[in-house]
Amino acid sequence: MPKLKTRKSVAKRFKVTAKGKVVRNHCGHAHILTKKSQSRKRRLRKSTVASPADASNLKQMLPYL
Repeated sequence: MPKLKTRKSVAKRFKVTAKGKVVRNHCGHAHILTKKSQSRKRRLRKSTVASPADASNLKQMLPYL
């Protein structure tokens, strides 16, 4: 059986925790930051857990992580 390939675009954007949850960064923190409030920008800095519906697909794309 051949080795499975990792989706490199997904590997750059998502991480898998020790318990198997998929962690992602928030969107909207790259540019046009002047009109966003400080508290909103602070919230966007932190990562969050991806939804369980998406996590199953993401784990298939990250076979060795």
